[in-house]
Amino acid sequence: MIFSIENFDDIKNMFENNTFDEFIKRLLDTYESFGPLPGLILPMLEALLPFLPLFVFVLANSMAYGLLEGFFLSWIGAVSGAIIVFLIIRKLGNTRPLKFIQKNKQVKKVMNWFERHGFGPLFLLLCFPFSPSSVINVVAGLSKIHFQQFILAVILGKAVMIFTISFVGESITSFAQQPVKTIVVGICIALFWIVGKIGERKLQKRSEEVIKLNSQKKNNDEDDEPSKSSKEAYK
Repeated sequence: MIFSIENFDDIKNMFENNTFDEFIKRLLDTYESFGPLPGLILPMLEALLPFLPLFVFVLANSMAYGLLEGFFLSWIGAVSGAIIVFLIIRKLGNTRPLKFIQKNKQVKKVMNWFERHGFGPLFLLLCFPFSPSSVINVVAGLSKIHFQQFILAVILGKAVMIFTISFVGESITSFAQQPVKTIVVGICIALFWIVGKIGERKLQKRSEEVIKLNSQKKNNDEDDEPSKSSKEAYK
């Protein structure tokens, strides 16, 4: 069954008759009756279509499916969408429209910021519910940031952001009314930040080891070439 509101008078009457909560509950039950697909697909589409309201989707998921299931559906969908956008932009980075975007001064600054600091700025930007995540994904794809760093930042940053929205519930103002929520979210941000920095250091260490091994191999190959040529000359 599909519910609809034709005008503002209907909303006014619902508040006066104390039936608005019942209407919302029925609407959420209808949304949930379609199964987990809407909860997964809508956050994923937001990464591709930035005008869609991710905040509303996450809030609806937490109210329709419950805190944990709603969180995981929103999180998986949003992370998948972000990775898809990143890979598309990384693949098409040499096309004329994207090259034109890269010439923009502000875009260049953000790209350089991502390239210099890696995980940190991406994580912080993706933690905020109203940050332009689609723009962040595009700029990250245009930059030279490592794919592993991007995935790490998206997985942890989106987790904080989506958990915050889901945990807040009906209104962002509940943070002021319930300080415990603020403390819990703050602790989660700090923990994810620490985990992310540890992961970033490990990734950087591995990449440095690979670069070192490649350079040593290259030097060994260069050393072998003169000896081979001298042997051939001796023969």
